[in-house]
Amino acid sequence: MGCNDFFCDLNEGLPEDIRRRKLWGDLDGAVRLIDRRLAGDLPEGMRRCLTVHRELICRLPADFPYTRAQALAMTRERIPGFTEAEFDALTDAGQIRWIYVNGEMRYFNRFLDSICKSLPDIARRAGEDASKSAERLERCMRRMKEEGQVSTRIRIRASLRLHDGLFAPGMFVRAHLPIPLESWEQSDVRIEKIFPAGGLVAPADAPQRTVCWEETMAEDHAFSVEYSYTRTARYGAAEGPVEPADTAEQAPHIVFTPTIRALAAELAGDVADPLEKARRFYDYITLHMRYTYMPEYFSLEDIPTECARSMTGDCGVFALLFITLCRCAGIPARWESGMGVEPDSCGSHDWARFYDPAQGWLFADPSYGVSAARIGNEEGRQFYFGYMDPYRMAANRAFQAPFTVDKAHWRADPYDNQSGEMETADRGLRYGEYERDRQVLAWQEL
Repeated sequence: MGCNDFFCDLNEGLPEDIRRRKLWGDLDGAVRLIDRRLAGDLPEGMRRCLTVHRELICRLPADFPYTRAQALAMTRERIPGFTEAEFDALTDAGQIRWIYVNGEMRYFNRFLDSICKSLPDIARRAGEDASKSAERLERCMRRMKEEGQVSTRIRIRASLRLHDGLFAPGMFVRAHLPIPLESWEQSDVRIEKIFPAGGLVAPADAPQRTVCWEETMAEDHAFSVEYSYTRTARYGAAEGPVEPADTAEQAPHIVFTPTIRALAAELAGDVADPLEKARRFYDYITLHMRYTYMPEYFSLEDIPTECARSMTGDCGVFALLFITLCRCAGIPARWESGMGVEPDSCGSHDWARFYDPAQGWLFADPSYGVSAARIGNEEGRQFYFGYMDPYRMAANRAFQAPFTVDKAHWRADPYDNQSGEMETADRGLRYGEYERDRQVLAWQEL
């Protein structure tokens, strides 16, 4: 069992004295108490739990680096006329994330991008415009309804490179970059270029598909892959088997906690039809939740339950809540992720699949549904229950799955892989220690 398997025991939780120190922001004190316990005799499940929590706590400061004064100054520089009262109101509303570090509030490193993305009025004041993407999605929905399907041919280059100062001649590096899986929606997948040569390409049906390099490096260089594929969105469902894992709990996140059980029962009511149950779960998320960027998933605990409590999240959080509610209600559901791809940009994205006995596997993208609801686009909100646009790259068909060549040390994201992973012989590298780059080289709607 590797360290990344320890996350299955994360929900055993922290002892009260350590939890109090963590909540107050005495992170060094929390780590010190964990080390004392790890030095003694412990049940193996608790040892694994504390080992994960130790690493989680050590990573928190990087996610929350800004003081209040710094956060306010950054916001006012980007949004003229932004007031301190607005900042406090958004903080109270859960739109600006923070934690205590040594008793002082420290703010999330992506809080400003988050409010500019999720709040239309703030976005306008910051001079941001997402109208082209919205128009493209509207046109796509119309074509799918009229023609039955829409396809795009996409070519992407992705790369990883150690940050300056980390490279030493003779060091061992293992690097993973996600590549497109093959499915009925994603066809004619071609690995066009790999550098350096010799990277191992995972099977087409790998649950988290990557190309992997293992190299003792004589000189510093990037690891890169260039690939192309056709993505097809059909106005209909896909056939496919239902596996036992599609209805099972999967600690630490896909867990039927009392909160999840109560919410699933309340939303489903006396409805027996699986499709209608799933629709009620989707409607609840998309009509009630608020979008915010999240800290790295490595540092999050019980993601779906916390989303149900806070009513906030991002694409992966909403997808996990939807999947967990579905499974709790006996509806097969699973994870899918990779990127959203536009003609001139691409970015990490997660969504869900669920199974309707009458139709087969259907899509659900609660995050896009939340975005559509936010701007009053009811047609768009309803579209993303059951259907999907063709502007995607799917690399992962399972949550918390190992790579074909597994990592020996901590993953930067122990659950998913959208932009790549690196490790040395001694340790797994965090996102801040290597550069990740993705470029859309060609994009054609067919």
